[in-house]
Amino acid sequence: MVGASSVRFYRDNGYLLVKGLLSRSEALAYREESHAVLARLRGTDPTWGSARELAAGPTELRHCHDAQFYSAAFARLMVDPRFTDVAAAVMGTGNVQLHHTKIFVKPAEKGSPFPMHQDAPHLPHTRHTVGAAIFHFDDAPEEKGCVRVVPGSHKNGPLPHIEEGGWHLPPSQWPLEAAVPIEAEAGDVLFLSYLTVHGSGVNTAPEARTTLLIQFRDPEDSPADDVHHSRGQGMMLRGVDPTVRTT
Repeated sequence: MVGASSVRFYRDNGYLLVKGLLSRSEALAYREESHAVLARLRGTDPTWGSARELAAGPTELRHCHDAQFYSAAFARLMVDPRFTDVAAAVMGTGNVQLHHTKIFVKPAEKGSPFPMHQDAPHLPHTRHTVGAAIFHFDDAPEEKGCVRVVPGSHKNGPLPHIEEGGWHLPPSQWPLEAAVPIEAEAGDVLFLSYLTVHGSGVNTAPEARTTLLIQFRDPEDSPADDVHHSRGQGMMLRGVDPTVRTT
């Protein structure tokens, strides 16, 4: 569980890096599980068109949605109190509901970047409680294309995005290199508001960068549009759903 100062930091800055939420040995096991899942799947490269322009060279990204449906290891991780207690604290509620999960792997030397963006345009909600937890299963220094954020940008509310090339912000106004790099170690978890402007660079290192995204919300925060459905969406990860009525 994080303290009051960490919660204040999240609310002031729109992000919080929790160091060592998982042990390095746990992170390594999840790394191996992530790569095993992707090896069994025949996925397409989800690299945004705008990201290919940003990279100015060959890039590649590997991912899968709904990781918990391919391995029970991720189902256990979604309800781990070490994660759900932090998610509850930053939202200010005892109830944490799943929106979706994704495994992301940026392959060595050519892992695709992400231009600066908010997650909100992909899954708009009415109360803006939606957050993301990015689990780092190996070290993520700047050369591996770590996440970069604009502290305090969540206070601007939803921003207009460019739809063409992957729902991103204008690069001239939101250059990736101007954002703060959040370097992380295996086992660290980065919590982000879905309104926080963020992106990530190219992985130029000789090792892949492996992460799991868990997007969560307060169950009383209803979607603003009928978009972004995923398997398992609405599952309670902590507490109860007070919106459900049995009679």
